[in-house]
Amino acid sequence: MKRLTKRLALATACVAVLAGSAVQVGAWGNTGHRLIGVAAMRALPDNLPGFLRDPGAIADVGELSREPDRWKGAGQPHDRERDTAHFVDLDDNGHVMNAAGMSIDALPELKSEYDAALLAAGIKVNDAGYLPYAIMDGWQQVVRDLAGWRVVHAMEQRETDPAKRAWYREDRVRREALTLRDIGVLSHYVGDGSQPHHLSIHYNGWGPFPNPEGFTNSRQTHSLFEGAFTRRVARLDQVEAAMPAPSAEPFQMKARVVGYMKSTLGTVIPFYRLEKAGGFVETDPRGAEFVNQRLGVGAAELRDMLVAAWAASGEAAIGWPAVKVAEVEAGTADPWGSMIGED
Repeated sequence: MKRLTKRLALATACVAVLAGSAVQVGAWGNTGHRLIGVAAMRALPDNLPGFLRDPGAIADVGELSREPDRWKGAGQPHDRERDTAHFVDLDDNGHVMNAAGMSIDALPELKSEYDAALLAAGIKVNDAGYLPYAIMDGWQQVVRDLAGWRVVHAMEQRETDPAKRAWYREDRVRREALTLRDIGVLSHYVGDGSQPHHLSIHYNGWGPFPNPEGFTNSRQTHSLFEGAFTRRVARLDQVEAAMPAPSAEPFQMKARVVGYMKSTLGTVIPFYRLEKAGGFVETDPRGAEFVNQRLGVGAAELRDMLVAAWAASGEAAIGWPAVKVAEVEAGTADPWGSMIGED
């Protein structure tokens, strides 16, 4: 209990610091990702499990939102496979890499099909990136995590056998830790999806393309924007204020991810126009507004995905043989064999 009290106090202090001053931590891989995770978790509605809204869990997700960047450096094939999850390079018309690549609206169901289509078009998969699939995969994993949590939580409440109830309790604790980790990973990729440079062939300066407006070709554009500038101006209160209201549209995963990608792609030219106008200097409020708005969009997207994941988890089946979550929660199914595994 003493350790838990200290942990909660530290987490609360961390959130208070984020809310009260400009965040003095690392780049978008730290400042932006941390803020997106914290803001999204703080915005979750009361009908989601309480463990997700605990101050310690909120702080954990903020830290775990940086995790995919912290994986780097393991070597090959680990790094090459994961590095390309952070982005998808779309041209100005929303095609992957160029006109030969598929439209973002025409993404196939499977990443293997996506890879094959790009290769057939003469496009290297590692150049193109696969961020939409990283987000979709991450969301589906969180759905599975929450489905498992629903089952063990329900059984912990009503199981009368002491040994079984103890196992359910222990597995619930494991499920909670695993769920927070996987939410952090999802948060990272959703956060990448709110950064204009992660959705565009113009990812670090305008590049070798027609440039009638004379946008910068500095190779420091990407890092300076999401690094030093974001570190100076990002604030939790402003990120939360910039979060759009929850969408009233029914959640359809693929359509939602595609729409999110297209929305961020639409901010690429505004970014470069603002950069050309001097908006990304410390004293210009336009740049700070742009950063906090982008982070707010990312936080809102993560919030809405987690709400949708909770709803979807209630309709899932889990374990082997599969047992329906709704039947376990209603008390009409015993999941013991499915959950502990009786092989």
